[in-house]
Amino acid sequence: MTSKWMRVIHRYLGFFLAGIMAMYALSGMVMIYRTTDFLKEEKHMQKTLEPGLNAEGLGPALRMRLQVQKEEGDIIYFNDGTYNKVTGEADYTVKELPTLLHKMETIHKATVNSPLYFLNIFFGLSLLFFVISTFWMFAPQTKIFKKGLWFTAGGIMLTIILLYV
Repeated sequence: MTSKWMRVIHRYLGFFLAGIMAMYALSGMVMIYRTTDFLKEEKHMQKTLEPGLNAEGLGPALRMRLQVQKEEGDIIYFNDGTYNKVTGEADYTVKELPTLLHKMETIHKATVNSPLYFLNIFFGLSLLFFVISTFWMFAPQTKIFKKGLWFTAGGIMLTIILLYV
């Protein structure tokens, strides 16, 4: 009886989560390239900040990591931009993913401070259920189940190796 219910839940949960699994797969692959400019678009930004910020306060005010290259008079020059200490005007360029990919990445990186963090918890629990329910898909005495255990052992060994690389 347990075997039947595990198969039924596994099947329909799999169909239900097909879209979100595709989203997590795509965003995960895109996140591998997050330290590069792959798929990113340049956007010109202009913001008025508090006047009189120093080089150390500028990064947090813009919510970005920046390297100050030089200061000339009232102008701070940083990577891809400038900041006027007198007027508070910041003029800079950022590179961002297209909107849809950015939203997917935001969901993927959700924390308890994100409104959709429960989605990540539900998805994680669902994946854990898939792992467990897999062992109820076939009867233990069948050839396919025994072969599956070898694949499971191989997957566990690969995971352990990857954790130490």
